[in-house]
Amino acid sequence: MKTITILSGKGGVGKSTLTSSLAVLLGKENKIVAVDCDVDAPNLGLLLGLKKEDYDSWEYVQVIEKAQLNKAKCKSLKDCVNTCKFGAISWDEDENMPYINDFLCVGCGACVVACPEDAIEFKPVKNAKIGVGETDYGFPIVSGQLMIGESGSGRVVDAVKNRAFQIAEEIQADYVIVDSAAGIGCPVIASVRGSDYVIMVTEPTPVAFSDFKRALEMVKFFAIPHAMVINRWDINPKFTKELENFSKREKIPLIGKIPYDKRFVEALVNLQPAVVYESDFEMIFNKILDFLLTLE
Repeated sequence: MKTITILSGKGGVGKSTLTSSLAVLLGKENKIVAVDCDVDAPNLGLLLGLKKEDYDSWEYVQVIEKAQLNKAKCKSLKDCVNTCKFGAISWDEDENMPYINDFLCVGCGACVVACPEDAIEFKPVKNAKIGVGETDYGFPIVSGQLMIGESGSGRVVDAVKNRAFQIAEEIQADYVIVDSAAGIGCPVIASVRGSDYVIMVTEPTPVAFSDFKRALEMVKFFAIPHAMVINRWDINPKFTKELENFSKREKIPLIGKIPYDKRFVEALVNLQPAVVYESDFEMIFNKILDFLLTLE
């Protein structure tokens, strides 16, 4: 079983579009599991035609703990108020004791260490949910959703991937294809870690290229083999040439160039993978797929 992660650095460059189409094509002759690791804004399921109510099951997960005040032990020393750097603990003048805002608490534990009376404890919270659904294309998808105002997205991604790998083992999947979040933060690191191969998507704009290079450093840190795909390459052919030269200098395989076409947007609006909405797109994505199938 191979784990292939689609990464972009910058958001909005077509990462989920690429993931959904590759999943459909790859799933025709292989057992696969699709995973949406963008737990802050998951949309891979939508591109595969699933709405929230279409998932077979949703389960809440508790992957972080937050501070809770034990009023009986509190001696009103204010150490916790002075220690919290996130503004999660304020002073309640009426109660003459600290007040902990659950929405601002990130569970760092500094207040627990600071309190000399052991009046602050950690309590587990339901900060996310994981959904499992069956697509119309013959493969399951696992998706995570961080609850409003909650933190711990990196740990949630770990939980989502663990659930996906469990399903992959049950069905003896050949591939797990992961749609990462944008950026280089905790959820992205959790998405990439443990991957067998990373496909990095970018577009010919300075911002996208800058974010691409930052994400590339992370992938190199984990020593994961990787390749490049340029989306909307024809909106700026001159900059595309710069990207091509970069791939040659860095010895990064350029495995695909996707043109700008409003039918990609139409596919999104109709909640369909691009290769399903327009069969002409299959040739573009099959070239990328052919490369993946040669990986050992």
